[in-house]
Amino acid sequence: MAQSYEDRLLRVVDYIHANPSGDLSLDNLADVAAMSRFHWHRVFHAMTGETCAEAVRRIRLHRAACWLVQRDWPIAVVAERCGYENQQSFTRIFNAGYGMSPGAFRKRGELRSPLMEPHKGDYPVYPVEIRQEPERRLAALEHTGAYLEIGKSFEKLGTIFSSRNLWPHASGMVGLYYDDPSAVAEAELSSHAGVAVSADLDMPDDLVEVQAPAGKMAVMRYQGPYAGLKAAYDYLFGVWLPQSGEEPRDGPAMENYLNSPTDTAPDELLTEVAVPLK
Repeated sequence: MAQSYEDRLLRVVDYIHANPSGDLSLDNLADVAAMSRFHWHRVFHAMTGETCAEAVRRIRLHRAACWLVQRDWPIAVVAERCGYENQQSFTRIFNAGYGMSPGAFRKRGELRSPLMEPHKGDYPVYPVEIRQEPERRLAALEHTGAYLEIGKSFEKLGTIFSSRNLWPHASGMVGLYYDDPSAVAEAELSSHAGVAVSADLDMPDDLVEVQAPAGKMAVMRYQGPYAGLKAAYDYLFGVWLPQSGEEPRDGPAMENYLNSPTDTAPDELLTEVAVPLK
């Protein structure tokens, strides 16, 4: 029976991510889950810690934040694609969630390359340290496509861990990113959404076991919305690495998520980006 509820939850998560501009009302999501509205709301809240409305709002705003920074669509188009009736209501809700208007958020995200006129001073500096990272065992889901869409896989992974009471075996959320998005077509980008787990966990059949890379790493700490991570990567590869005297080695970039967007304001999110070094 627990598996049945997990399947319903995963179906709804898939639906929200696939239809940000669609009907994401409680009634419709209850229909997707094949459960009565009253009972579905209780089940969803108990299993995820969020109401349906909170989850929909968070996912829509995250999608909007990514599109504002990584797409050149007009703000009205972003609002429409995220399911808001008009730009005014979108602006009000976005401002409540991110503490600034969509236009201001986009301007903050459009940070110039540090290799072009760095004296203008609006390029952020992120702290980087070199350290030894241990190998970690991940329970993961494969993700193919735009990195900004991997949140869907993390949502599903969290649902699986919650419904099966696997969190006591977990020690953090980790993303592995295998390709350079400026060199590989978006549809072909490869990544894993993972949870670091203990050695005594019997790996579920529907999750992939992946070893996160170990050894010498350049580790950059970034604070802020996930939509701004591209600028952080640009700094790491475009400024810090050339000036450091270090050489990268083969291996995926790794992101360690130190807190969660489900209970943390976007500007307070903490992410460690780790790149393997020779």
